[in-house]
Formats: sequence, C-alpha cells, structure tokens
Amino acid sequence: MPGGSPGWGLLFRQLTLTRAPLVRMPAWSGVEALPPLMSGLLVSTAVDQGFRAGRPGVGVAWLSGFGAAMAGRAYATRAGFPYLAAVVEPLRDALVERVVHSALARPTADPAEIARLTEQVESARQLTATLLRTVRGVGVTLLAALTGLALLAPAVLPLVLLPLLAAGLLFARLLRPLVTRRRAVVLAEERLAAEAGRALHGLRDVQATGTGPEVARSLAEAAGESAAARALGRASALRALVVALGGRLPVLAVLAAAPWLLAHRALTPGELLGVATYLVQQLDPAVRTLAGTVGGRLLNLAVVLDRLAATTTTPTATATTADGPPPAPAAADVRLVGVRYGHGGGAVPVLDGVDAGFGAGEHVAVVGPSGAGKSTLAALLAGVAQPTEGWVTVGGERPVPGRSVALVPQEAYVFPGSVRENLAWLDPGVTEERLGAAVALLGAEGLVARLGGPAAALLDPSELSAGERQLLALVRTYLSPAPVVVLDEATCHLDPAAEERVERAFAARPGTLVVVAHRISSALRADRVLLLDGGHGLTARHGDLQVLSPLYRELVGHWLGSAPRPGAGRVS
Repeated sequence: MPGGSPGWGLLFRQLTLTRAPLVRMPAWSGVEALPPLMSGLLVSTAVDQGFRAGRPGVGVAWLSGFGAAMAGRAYATRAGFPYLAAVVEPLRDALVERVVHSALARPTADPAEIARLTEQVESARQLTATLLRTVRGVGVTLLAALTGLALLAPAVLPLVLLPLLAAGLLFARLLRPLVTRRRAVVLAEERLAAEAGRALHGLRDVQATGTGPEVARSLAEAAGESAAARALGRASALRALVVALGGRLPVLAVLAAAPWLLAHRALTPGELLGVATYLVQQLDPAVRTLAGTVGGRLLNLAVVLDRLAATTTTPTATATTADGPPPAPAAADVRLVGVRYGHGGGAVPVLDGVDAGFGAGEHVAVVGPSGAGKSTLAALLAGVAQPTEGWVTVGGERPVPGRSVALVPQEAYVFPGSVRENLAWLDPGVTEERLGAAVALLGAEGLVARLGGPAAALLDPSELSAGERQLLALVRTYLSPAPVVVLDEATCHLDPAAEERVERAFAARPGTLVVVAHRISSALRADRVLLLDGGHGLTARHGDLQVLSPLYRELVGHWLGSAPRPGAGRVS
C-alpha cells in the first residue's frame, strides 16, 4: 500500500486520535480464537479416543465442546462492537468537518458535489468499520489455526507455512497496482459522467449548431476507454492466485504427503482429520476473505479516502493571543472565535468551541434543537454574558449592550411611562417623523393608535399582551443606533405575516441582523443559517445545510409538519 497516499495519511492521523479503543478492540480476541484453535484438536481427539476406540459417546462429547466455543466466540464478537464504534464514529465526524470546512471556504461550491462528498464520508465510515472487523477476525483465525497446527502436528507446518508466506507476499505486491488502477477506473467514470452532463446541459446548443455527431463520437470514445478497467481486471484476477497459493496448495500438499506421514506414524488418522479441519474450515476461508472481501473493500476505501483528501481541506483553528482577541477581518462585522460557555464549573458546556463570522449587513438565522444554546449565543453576542473561553467581537471590539448590539429577548420589556419613552429609549433624540415611519414599517401603527398615540401613558405594561410588548420592543430596537441587532425569538408571539413584516424590515435596516429562529420561514429569509448542535456550530446557506446536516433536515421537517394554516394566529 502506498505509504505516501494522502488518503491513508488522513485515515492514520485520525486513528492515532482513537488509539485507546483501537487497542481495546482485540480484548476479546482470546475468546474469539477458541473455535479455530480447538477445532482440529477436538476432531483429532474425538476420532482417536472416541470413534476409533469404539466409544462414540466420547467422540460426540468432544465435538460438543466446539459448539460451546462457538457460542463464546459470538458473545466476544458482540462485545467488541462498542470499541469499533468508538473508532469509526470520530472518523466520520472528522471527515464531515473537512467537508463542511471546504464548503464554507467555497461559497460557490456545487451542492451536488457536496452531496457526493457526504456520501463518500459515509462510505469511508462503513468500509473502515467492515475492514477493521473483518481483518481482526481473519487475523485471529489465521493465528489460532497455525497455533493449533503447531500443537497438533508440527510435522505439517512447513507444508502450510511456505505457500502461505508466498501468498502473503503476492497479496502485498498486488495492493499498490490494484489501488492505482482502481483509482484510474473511478476517474475515467467521473470524466465520462462530467462529459455526458455537459452534453445534456447544452443539448439545445448542440442541436442548433449541428454538432450532434461530433458530440456523440466524443462520448462514445470516452465510454470506450476501457484500458484502465482491463488493467484492473487483470490485476484482480491475480487475487485468485493468492487464494490458490495460500488456501488450496497447503491442502494438496498435506494430502500428497498423507500416505507417507501415516506410514511413518508421524500422524494418526485422527490427527490427519484434525489437520484437514484446520486447513479446510479455518485457513482456506480466511485466505479467501483476505484476498476477496478485504482486498476489494481495501481498494474502495483507498480510492474514497484519496478523493476526500484531494477535494477537501483540513479545518484550521483561528489563532488567538494571550493578551487580547485577534483583530477582526474587515469583511466580518461579528466574530466568534473558540467560544465556550458553561453555566457552572463542573457543568457540561452549552457552547464548546463555536467559530463563526457574520459579514457586515448580513442576515443570519440561528437554529437548533431545544437546549442547544441559542439564547446563550444571543446573550454572548449582545454582551450581556461573557464566554468562559474564546472571544466575541463586533467591529473588532467586545460587544457593548445597547451601543454596538441591540438584543430583543423572547419576553420583551416595557416599562411604565409614555409610549414614546418606550419607543425612543435607545435613541432619545429620534425625530417624530422617523419614529412614525418605524411604527408604520413594523406594523405597529394600530397598536400605538389604540394606546392613545406616542404621548399616551402606559401606567401598567402588564395589561399589554406578550405580542404587543414584543411589537413595541421591536420598534424601539429598530430605532437603535446599534449596528448589530439580535432577535432572540423576539417574534414568537406574532403571527407569521407580522413576523415576516418585522424580519424584512430589520433585514433592510443598515447593519447586521441575527435571528434566533422558531419557524422555517425565518431560516428561508436569512442569507445564511447557523446550526447549533452538541455545543458546536455549523454555518451555511439553507439549501447547503439541508445536504450537510441530517439534524437540520429533521428540524425543517418538524417545522413544516407543525406550520400553521394560512391565516391562523394573530398578535396576542
């Protein structure tokens, strides 16, 4: 196998991070080795001391021990699965992170390409799990069978080891050309698919220019380029030679030598049957599995890993300094760098290493399951809470509540005083014209008129409904001079039409808008969506996020399933 392959380097680097479960995987191997180790010994003893001695009950009793050993092996195999999961699941997560990082680094990336990459990630996970499980089983079987042969009939070991060693050397020699040719076949298939796609996409132009015959010939030539496939077929056929050398030749060699071994009492009839059991039931299936199943899946894994390594980039951590946050880039008005936040010293962090950047004037929706940390993130963005680790910056500086960031929480605050004092709280010098325009733009003119106009007194704000308090707080925030507005489910008491009107008004307002969404419509209106899950964040466009994240697809399905009927709901 090519040691310098970027795909294998990617795999080995990740496996070194899960060394502990990888080492613990063979913990049950001793139990799993019992059936292949004891099979020949039990058959030999059952024949020589049982059936040949005229004691069939003794022979059956010895053979029944093999069934007990098989039951133990099944349990041991099952017990190893948690360790296997502890290896392959972090591998899948690391590969997904690479795909996401690459997608975010290339905003114009083709969603179809991202979908193919995510499929390749799942293929890599499944192939790695299958190979680890199969190679472990094959290794245990081979080692146990050879140990049993050495204990039962050391005289036949040279007849077995020499062809087995030759098969192993041939198999190792074949892996490099097999991987190279398999990769060539995959690239040829991808080129053919790309050519066919371009031809179909420009079919109207092809017909208009009369170049159909030339395009057809070009596609026929691409489809006829089978040199790589033929080379792969020839190299794959040599795997049959591996099986013949390592699995079949030892059986033939022992059978040819059997008359001499029996005549010179080097073997008893029972020991000969035991040797045949090791060779036919253990060694030959193991060699066939190694050359066939392992060899084929190893080729596929090598190609998949190389494609992932070639088409994705490694996530890189943003550097921070010991005495202050790093300077914010000009294109990002809001930055979160390694943000970690926990509600207590021993508590599991709600946010654990969130990195994100929102451009000046960008409209971002924040989504996630209940308890994912959406409101915590809103508080950190607004500067009303400080991260345990990491930095939150607005324009390169820490956020100042009310000055650089205006936050509207789910339960809006309205204080006793005049309507105007509530609306102009964040900008006391606002003109009447601008105040009236904001009231009309956000759809609050009916509420303000019912209250008696801007000069009317609000003696008891608790008499207002939750939706009415939200609407007044939204107008107040719209008039704020803060360049960043964070709406933390600030429209949850409004009906969908009123919510859309408010969000579109804030999106058109100069500055950056961050909306903690509780409806699918909020995510659809945003430029990008920040998905929070398990303390981490993933930012992408709505359509791309549906491809990248199964959790986001579930959230969208839940939103769509619980969407209200048109006309349902009012400001309450």
